[in-house]
This record gives sequence, structure tokens and C-alpha cells, in this order.
Amino acid sequence: MTPPVVVGVDGSEPSLRAVDLAVDEAALRGAPLRLVHANLWERYEAPSSARVSAEDILRTAELRAALRRPGVEISLDVLPEEPEYALVREGREASLLVVGTRGRGGLAELLLGSVGLAVAARADCPVIVVRGDHHPRARIVVGIGERGTESAALDFAVKEARLRHAALDAVRAWRCPARESTDHPLLAGEPARLHELHAAEALEQALKDAPDGVDLYRHTVEGPARTALLTAAHGADLLVVGARRHPGHAGLQLGRVAHGVLHHSPCAVAVVPEPA
Repeated sequence: MTPPVVVGVDGSEPSLRAVDLAVDEAALRGAPLRLVHANLWERYEAPSSARVSAEDILRTAELRAALRRPGVEISLDVLPEEPEYALVREGREASLLVVGTRGRGGLAELLLGSVGLAVAARADCPVIVVRGDHHPRARIVVGIGERGTESAALDFAVKEARLRHAALDAVRAWRCPARESTDHPLLAGEPARLHELHAAEALEQALKDAPDGVDLYRHTVEGPARTALLTAAHGADLLVVGARRHPGHAGLQLGRVAHGVLHHSPCAVAVVPEPA
């Protein structure tokens, strides 16, 4: 049986948008959907009030998912613990985790909340953090780093593009160090051209095993990787980035690029664990 798609639900509008994306993913993958409401205070509050509230939250989400994708098998669970710990544990048996964006105050749609950040940085499976409204546009963006054909993020992005029948934009950023610039008129632009050529070759090498049937576009962009990806993500369904996982490391395991796009992306972001 295909492992479930797990989505965290807290009754907020962002979490209900996450339910929309999660049930769509479950339908595409032929997987069941698992709705999880985690709250540490469930353990201490009176069951007559807290339990009913949690179940109401889940039943509302279940109805929304069932109306959107009637054929998807749905299960519900209330977990009396901190949401980030519960969802990370659920991810060990999931094909995908989905969470909504819960920002701070008036920055709700700009800054990522602590739960989404912690789950994206620690989960063993891919995590999609839903930002903004979920309106499929049939375009996915993936950042191509140094891992080339061994990139789990690229594999995930290709699979998503095939499932969604979406175009895939592969983006490789490059920069020319200032010390390599020259004032000689016959050599002006030469170092930059070589860096751009290297980026194009690295991109082509990374995509050499991409399967047929994917509408694939290649982009080399001068500048910081985070800026290049955020620009490319405008008008996209999903931005896919990798995050290296180091066994035994207890802190947040996100690189600067993944951390930046999670906070500022105009579309949903998929963070895919990359083995160290």
C-alpha cells in the first residue's frame, strides 16, 4: 500500500488550504490521506471540551477533503503533543507531509511559523509548506545545486511534474567572484562567461537522465540562488529545494537557500531531504 500523505490541521484557514493541496496529492499518488490535529494541551484539558473541539476541527477538514476528492481514503487522529514533534514522527511512515503557513501577526503570509519551519527542517520525508492560495497553474520550479543527478529534490520535482502534467523549470544560479573581474577591454566579461558556461554544463549534466514526457526548461541565472528561485517561483505551483540531513544532528537542518525561500516564496515550497 502506498504510504499516506499526512497533513497537519489546526482549524485555521492556512491549514485548510494545506488540506486542499494534501488531498490533491493523495489523489495523484493513489495514497490515503491522514489528517492530524496535534495539541499538547489535549493531555491536560477536560476531554468534554477539548476533545470535542479537536474532533470538530478534524471533521470539518475531512468534509472539505471528501468534497474535493471523493475517492480518497481519509483517516483522522488527535495527538496530545507539540505539533512539530507529532508531525515529524508521522513523517517517518508517510510519503509526504503537508503543513500550512502560520506567520507572526501581520506578517502571516511573509514569515513562516515555527511549526512549519521545524517540520521542514527535521522530517525524514518531503514536506510541502503551503503559502498563499492553492490554485494549480501547471508549473513547477526546482533548484539545481551541486548534487547533480543524485539530487533527491530533482527526483521529487520530476515525479511531481509527471503526476501533475506540469512544466518543470530547472534553475541553476551562478556568480562571478569580484576578484575574477578585469579592466582589460579585450578580456571584459570573459570570467563571467566562463562561470555561466560552467553553470549551463552542470545543469545539463544534472538533467541528462530526466525521463521523456516531462516538459522541461533550463535556466541559468546570475546572482544568489535564493533570489533566482524566488523570482522563478512567481506564477508557479510549487518550488522544490533540497535540504541535507546529517544523522545525529539535533538542530534545524536547512541550508540558507531553503530557509530563505520558505520565508519568502510566493508559492508552495517542497523541502526534500538530501542524504549527507
